[in-house]
Amino acid sequence: MSDNLQAIEALSYEQRKFSPPPTFVQSAHVSDMSLYDEAAADHEGFWARQARELLDWSVPFTQVCEWDLPYSEWFADGKLNVSFNCLDRHVLAGRGDKVAFYWEGEPGDSRVVTYSDLLDEVQKFANVLKSLGVAKGDRVNIYLPMIPEAAVAMLACARIGAAHSVVFGGFSSQALADRINDAEAKVLITADGGWRRGEVFPLKNQADDAVKLTTTIEHVVVVKRGNNDIAMQSGRDHWYHELMAKADDVCVAEPMDAEQLLFLLYTSGTTGKPKGIMHTTGGYLTHVTYTFKYVFDHHPETDIFWCTADVGWITGHSYIVYGPLANGATQVMYEGVPNFPANDRMWSIIEKYKATIFYTAPTAIRTFMKWGTQEPAKHDLSSLRLIGSVGEPINPEAWMWYQENIGGGKCPIIDTWWQTETGGIMISPLPGVTVTKPGSATFPVPGVGAELVDEEGNHVSKGGGYLTLTKPWPGMLRGIWGDQKRYRETYWSRFAGRYFAGDGAKLDDDGYLWLLGRVDDVMNVSGHRISTTEVESALVSHPSVAEAAVVGANDAMTGQAIIAYVTLRGGLEVNEQVLREHVATEIGSIAKPKAIYFTPDLPKTRSGKIMRRLLRDVAEGRNLGDTSTLADVSVVSELQRRAAETPSED
Repeated sequence: MSDNLQAIEALSYEQRKFSPPPTFVQSAHVSDMSLYDEAAADHEGFWARQARELLDWSVPFTQVCEWDLPYSEWFADGKLNVSFNCLDRHVLAGRGDKVAFYWEGEPGDSRVVTYSDLLDEVQKFANVLKSLGVAKGDRVNIYLPMIPEAAVAMLACARIGAAHSVVFGGFSSQALADRINDAEAKVLITADGGWRRGEVFPLKNQADDAVKLTTTIEHVVVVKRGNNDIAMQSGRDHWYHELMAKADDVCVAEPMDAEQLLFLLYTSGTTGKPKGIMHTTGGYLTHVTYTFKYVFDHHPETDIFWCTADVGWITGHSYIVYGPLANGATQVMYEGVPNFPANDRMWSIIEKYKATIFYTAPTAIRTFMKWGTQEPAKHDLSSLRLIGSVGEPINPEAWMWYQENIGGGKCPIIDTWWQTETGGIMISPLPGVTVTKPGSATFPVPGVGAELVDEEGNHVSKGGGYLTLTKPWPGMLRGIWGDQKRYRETYWSRFAGRYFAGDGAKLDDDGYLWLLGRVDDVMNVSGHRISTTEVESALVSHPSVAEAAVVGANDAMTGQAIIAYVTLRGGLEVNEQVLREHVATEIGSIAKPKAIYFTPDLPKTRSGKIMRRLLRDVAEGRNLGDTSTLADVSVVSELQRRAAETPSED
């Protein structure tokens, strides 16, 4: 254990290793270290080659990176159009009949959208936006379910140089209004409703409530999906299908400066005011196109890719819309939840469309574990050749379950680390070359510089520390919309000359990186900084536990006490003391939870992320904050009732 109590404790390491299967290596894009060597030898030259080889430029660039810490510009004198790179060039190359999306609606309806279909829709909708007064530099808000029109709207904005701001359809009207107001958006694109858990949720009503709180929205475009009753305000509201029927067929993709703002995407901040993360055109598209090709080892002729994220999150932007389409990928897009009409819906979709690459969140994987191995066993998943995780660290036992029950023991797993702010994947195995360890994101991808530092900013070569990025990269955020002071203070003030967005990590003897989650999810127990992720991982390694969430609660004796919330696998039981001793065996006595609460479910957002902030509020007996994004508010009420009991102690 470290003598420096200001460092994050590295309490446990995973020793199992998995080499890439020989059959996978034979056809992999990367099967040796040459890509790493090239990036290490010439950082800017490496990224310039990716930009030139992977993208079509209307005006070739001569400048690569202009770096004035903390601001960067990439390929600044070049011009290109994102929509052209995602659509036109594939159609012009004779691949218009290739499927872009196999779309699956939650009720069971489906659509097949080819690249030609998508290009036609995008051109028409770009002309619709122009007819509504949207011009280059304007902002457009998108508030839609997971339907193809979401991708159409994003690509149409990119085609004419309007920045889009996509808001997750599960967010409240107030959250939508806040984002509209901050971006000063002119047009809002929404739907009457969308399908979730067998019912239509009314998006248009939420949108109407939001617009009442704004002053800049001039037009609202409504996609008909739910067929639920809605009110349409004359002059302001327009049906999507009616506008499209009148729109011109052709909208030429206008070359944009590489640093033209492509989109804003809002992420939560410690002040309560969401941060509008700014991503621009050339650098971002280079980053996501490159990482999609190499991290997913994507082969456009044979692969069918499915990322289960929502387009309202950065994962949906980068690895549903821009990265895959720039690579000419065929994808699955699914509207609904994983357990409608039954717990095997995801596996039935993989079987139906013969998906070869599957990318989902650890939270989802742990939920699948809770539902049992019999669900994936009902379906033929043999088409899968690569599986991945995104969104948070994945604990080793979930990694192993995923590999054995979804990957059939034959699929490499890419455990990826990145953020809204980074734009694309930063740390991940390359599946044809990296020997993986369950729970480790392994190494930075070629072209990315990452280092761990201690509290004083000193380099950490082994053990726990703070994850920093040391070099500019093309997909990096260009700032916070309207608040560059906050940009400097949030990301660049903690460690001089380094980007730091709040994540802890550890390095093992082999140099593998293990993400430990947010530093604000690091607990200070008797002076020891312990990651919630490690304790959660230890709990889930017990065969009776399906899912666990751990928080630190204020404690007069130890500074913080470890409080755990545990969901058991179906039909299994275990008592609190057994689990506490299990954690002590896995990690050490210092990490034993002071209290463990058993619960049938954990408070999660509609996107499946555990809301640890609410769990801290429950543990410390505080009034709850905003619960509008919860999938099931009753879960918190039940936890409050259970927490009213006196926690057990040694």
